[in-house]
Amino acid sequence: MKIEIPEKKNLVYEMVFKVRWGDMDVMGHMNNTMYFRYLETARMDWFKSIGVEGDPKVPGPVLANAFCNFYRQLAYPDEVLLRLYACDPGRSSFHTWGLMTRVGEPDILCAAGGGTMVWADVKTGKSVPLPDWVRQLAQ
Repeated sequence: MKIEIPEKKNLVYEMVFKVRWGDMDVMGHMNNTMYFRYLETARMDWFKSIGVEGDPKVPGPVLANAFCNFYRQLAYPDEVLLRLYACDPGRSSFHTWGLMTRVGEPDILCAAGGGTMVWADVKTGKSVPLPDWVRQLAQ
């Protein structure tokens, strides 16, 4: 299943990472689990940059689903630019999208992934309304 990336989305964070030798698999390209790790790292770095520290005493983001479409192989020693976007805020959730390109080829998409973030109360396990300031970032 291929998930289409929406045109209307808000750029919220960028990061660059180097593919490490140990990130590769026997086929000589970056193992597919690493794409999910880098998407996770970008989301967590973005959350930290906006003051969301992952404190279980207060409501915060929980990943409800995740996906990744693979277009071109990444391999050691590539430098990858990951652009993180947010969009479509609902009552208690919004979507994140991460687009990965090589630093030297920023217009050639290598992978695109994302997930639905639900704002939740960890103690109750229930969703809660998105804070207005988060909703504004995701619009």
